[in-house]
Amino acid sequence: MDFALSDDQKSLRDLAARIFADHCTDESLRALAKSGTGDDPALWRALAEAGLLGIGIPEAHGGLGFGMAELGLLLEEQGRRLAPVPIFATLVMGALPVAAFGSAAQQAILPRVAAGEAILTAALEEAGNPDPIRPMLRARQSGDGWVLDGVKTAVPYGAQAERIIVPAMGEAGVLVFLVDPRGAGVAVADQQGTDGAPQAEIRFDAAPVGAADLLGKAGDGDAIARWIVDRARAGLAHLQVGICAEALRRTAAYSSERIQFDRPLGSMQAVQHRVADGFIDVEAMRSTAMRATWLLGEGITSPAEIETAKYWAAIGGHRVAHSAQHLHGGIGADTDYPIHRYFLAAKRVEVALGGAQPMLAAIGRAIAAGETQLLSGVEA
Repeated sequence: MDFALSDDQKSLRDLAARIFADHCTDESLRALAKSGTGDDPALWRALAEAGLLGIGIPEAHGGLGFGMAELGLLLEEQGRRLAPVPIFATLVMGALPVAAFGSAAQQAILPRVAAGEAILTAALEEAGNPDPIRPMLRARQSGDGWVLDGVKTAVPYGAQAERIIVPAMGEAGVLVFLVDPRGAGVAVADQQGTDGAPQAEIRFDAAPVGAADLLGKAGDGDAIARWIVDRARAGLAHLQVGICAEALRRTAAYSSERIQFDRPLGSMQAVQHRVADGFIDVEAMRSTAMRATWLLGEGITSPAEIETAKYWAAIGGHRVAHSAQHLHGGIGADTDYPIHRYFLAAKRVEVALGGAQPMLAAIGRAIAAGETQLLSGVEA
């Protein structure tokens, strides 16, 4: 494994960092939060004009032809600036699966995604269901198609999306559909994440879907659902690296400047230990996220490695976010001060698609089943 960035990757990362820095200041994020919109269309257009929305989209469809590793870098920079745009929803949860499994008709939307003209997402989470790969939403055969019944919740940008990827449980296994949220039998209700990020509850009441809406083949739904969830969890891990790295940087800077008992707060050993522990957590999050992305890029199926990255994003993110908030003292509770936004964003990522306990349980099951030796014989 070689995690050194190529020149192209460095250029993409640096370009993304500049655009996010120009558009996402503490002042602009404060104003956006007060407006209640939770989204920045101007930033989305800027990313499209720079070609960054083409990451993960094949060149044949107007993209740059890069993959999950480059998307991970983009997500880290987004997390660092808390950029309020649907990169994760559209590029990771939407465009990647459509590019990999979609029909020619379904892939026709990809050039518009790269141009910033269409938003995609995936409806993976359900209340009371800890396993997004085994959905409770039902797909019943009806003539030449199916009807969908059930509810998906916390769908990122569900109300803004033009198409939504929806896994459902059919009679013979999982089926994955690309659904128009404005179609018959589909009701979309606005929700918000802990940080105000746009989400939606999507209710399906005998919603008709046809063979043209099926993503991939009917017998491949279980594998496609796993494929999507693995990349979504890896994407969340990268997003959390950016969020927590910046929260920790701000905390270290604040504690170095804040004078308490006639000395800098950061000179106190207990504070130093908290920040040092946070650094260890961030590096563990970074290394496991990069490993997960490398495995996906190499085409190696190792769910336990993906779950390890999401575990660290959850447990490490929890610890870093709480330490950052705690070490800021009373000012950390002031919503005019920016650190609370990192806390709220980290909490949203922590619980999305499984928190620390579900991930640890899944890793334990994989170890018990002897499924953690998939790298045997792979040259590092």
